[in-house]
Amino acid sequence: MSQETLENQGGRPVDTRGEAANARRLRFDPDFRNAVILLGVSIALIAASRVLGPGFGSFAQIQAILLISSFLMVVAFGQQMVILIGGLDLSIASMVTLGGVLTFSWVGDSGTALIWGIPAILLITAAIGACSGIGISLLGIPPFIMTLAMGIILYGATLGLTQGTPTGAPSPFLSSLFAHTAVGVPMLYLMVLAAFGGWFLQVRTSFGRKLYALGTNPTAAHVAGLPVRRLTILTYAISGASAGLAGMLLVGYVSGVTLMMGQSYLLPSVAAVVIGGTSIVGGRGIYLGAAAGAILLTTLSTIVSSLGIAEGWRTIIYGAVIFVALLLLRDDLHVLLKRNLRSSGRK
Repeated sequence: MSQETLENQGGRPVDTRGEAANARRLRFDPDFRNAVILLGVSIALIAASRVLGPGFGSFAQIQAILLISSFLMVVAFGQQMVILIGGLDLSIASMVTLGGVLTFSWVGDSGTALIWGIPAILLITAAIGACSGIGISLLGIPPFIMTLAMGIILYGATLGLTQGTPTGAPSPFLSSLFAHTAVGVPMLYLMVLAAFGGWFLQVRTSFGRKLYALGTNPTAAHVAGLPVRRLTILTYAISGASAGLAGMLLVGYVSGVTLMMGQSYLLPSVAAVVIGGTSIVGGRGIYLGAAAGAILLTTLSTIVSSLGIAEGWRTIIYGAVIFVALLLLRDDLHVLLKRNLRSSGRK
């Protein structure tokens, strides 16, 4: 299969279940439909929650849900890109924490530090993500092991750097993104632009089409001449930068930082991507689905918290959502199992 053939087919010549995709509209309609369904479920949950009390289902609650979901959407973008090529990033939690700690310490309330601090922090988190990509693509370390180890190392380094107590100050500029203005909340507009920007990158650029090709069939992508290793490294770098950006935004939202601030985004980021319709074996899915999944999970989490239910139940909900989504994608599980067995046989 040539590179030209892969690109002409949008990087997704055949999905993992062997279904032909002959037209761009037909290929993407199911993905859009899934995103719309998830948004519809979120709206239905918010509307139904009005029976619980006068504060439920209000416009203020809707705004709060969208603002809180923006952090998960940013993290889910990087996670979805990685899963799209058949990988997984378990270092996201530590990367979010590092982004927040560095923003709090380096940027603080200085306008000058803001100019160089944000690009520097994004470069650092992207470089760490690229290190994971190097270990996976060049050394052949499984993504699960590589990113888990990187996350543990990174958390230990952050703990040593801060001595357990991060020092600094929140950034007024970042805090202003979440403030109500005459035209609304700036972060909500940025969230919409980011969602469509991420979708455009995936389905309307050569880079995105190559990722679909790599996720659909890594062997065919290599034979077609695609830079498989470079694409893998770049994708993990994007995931690292996305997590670092989420950490920055969290500092602006809560006006502070903790060493555990990223832990609550690891499992939800995977859940949002999976229920958003992205195949766990790669090659299928769009970011709009993951973004809609993030909004749905945030809606569920908000309702659970409002009811006074313990935090543990939230984790159970995330796990149940992933389990149900995997049942619906059981054909992908068969493909993943066969791929792992084939890899084990080669060793």
